[in-house]
Amino acid sequence: MASISFYAGTTAINNLSGSGLGFFGGSFGQSVQLNSFQDTTFITNGNGTTNGGATNNVKYSSDTKAFAAGVVPATGLKYIPNEKATLNIRFTNSTAVRTQNCKLRIFDRTNKDHPASGVITRVCELLHPSTSYTVEGSGDQYWYGSATHPGTDAQGSVIGAANPTTRLPDGTNTVGGSGIYVPLAKSPGPSGYYAGDGSANTGQYTQHDWYVGITASPDSIGSKTQYGLYVELEYL
Repeated sequence: MASISFYAGTTAINNLSGSGLGFFGGSFGQSVQLNSFQDTTFITNGNGTTNGGATNNVKYSSDTKAFAAGVVPATGLKYIPNEKATLNIRFTNSTAVRTQNCKLRIFDRTNKDHPASGVITRVCELLHPSTSYTVEGSGDQYWYGSATHPGTDAQGSVIGAANPTTRLPDGTNTVGGSGIYVPLAKSPGPSGYYAGDGSANTGQYTQHDWYVGITASPDSIGSKTQYGLYVELEYL
């Protein structure tokens, strides 16, 4: 039977009611400053009030770099190992299949075509099975949702300009809804080991893993609870 599950490191994100990831300032429960990006990431409940444990934090530094766990200063996105990802998305099936047309969206927890409310999100896919920061992987070079994203990657042409929605201010760059979505690698296999550059693998496996860095910045004060992640894919 086919299923999608989510992990922070090796921890399944299903231990709290309505659980997911929460983005905070210097510690759990601390606000992120306006127009800044998070300093910590935790597993938490839907309202961000329960501490389910710290996870890898991948923080936006520039359109091609991030602050990541265990490395100083900021490093290029392609150099971040899979194991340091914010989130591991895992698809499993009882028989071996290949996957294609996998997309990640950020939405308002009501309609997948509506971006999250009151928060800017940037996302990058990591294709880096090595554990070393000195090895260059083949994942995204630019953050999706950044102003300078060229609009293409190994998966083909994508929307890389400002998110075209009336629900956000003009010129807002963010992953969200039916505007900017993140295409993910074809048939990455277990631990993402067989992904290559993400564009060509057609191998069939009972497990496929994708690894992403996620970074968030509030554009107004207050908790952001109209904020969710949606993944869709085809398997055959």
